[in-house]
Amino acid sequence: MKALVYGGPGQKSWTDVPDPHIVNPTDAVVRIDTTTICGTDLHILKGDVPAVQEGRVLGHEGVGTVTEVGSSVTGLRTGDRVLISCIKSCGHCGNCKKGLYSHCSGEEGQAGTGWIFGHLIDGTQAEYVRVPYADNSLYKLPHGVTDDQAVMLSDILPTAFEIGVQAGRIKPGDVVAVVGAGPSASPR
Repeated sequence: MKALVYGGPGQKSWTDVPDPHIVNPTDAVVRIDTTTICGTDLHILKGDVPAVQEGRVLGHEGVGTVTEVGSSVTGLRTGDRVLISCIKSCGHCGNCKKGLYSHCSGEEGQAGTGWIFGHLIDGTQAEYVRVPYADNSLYKLPHGVTDDQAVMLSDILPTAFEIGVQAGRIKPGDVVAVVGAGPSASPR
């Protein structure tokens, strides 16, 4: 399959890589129908995220269609149109039980932060992606929601809500100013 692969600071290539496959019974494989580029991807390309190794498929946002599910996946099936959460959530660790999904410590040897796509495992800027903890990390999309609408819910809107509304303690009736239209980082 084709994918956008990180080759070190300032280096990327659209190249052939092996197709993803089920590794753990809680995994699903999703065909990417829509993805986007995040400011985080630009920071990776600048070399600001040293945990990202050369050869990593970039991206952590997407909408797609399930093509394969692991034997333990119960809420999804082949053909489901899904939103891919930008973070993985096992649903069972202490942080997930507290609703702190972005701090998921994982099971099945898949430890790490909640954000793993394009960081610790291959990401969504590819034709297909393996999604750990599919039952908790993928969300079926209702009919009538376009890919362009849905991809905004993968990372962009949740981040704005967490930082702008929750951390900013914004409540109904408050007056706010929104400045900017997206990431300000730029690759070298």
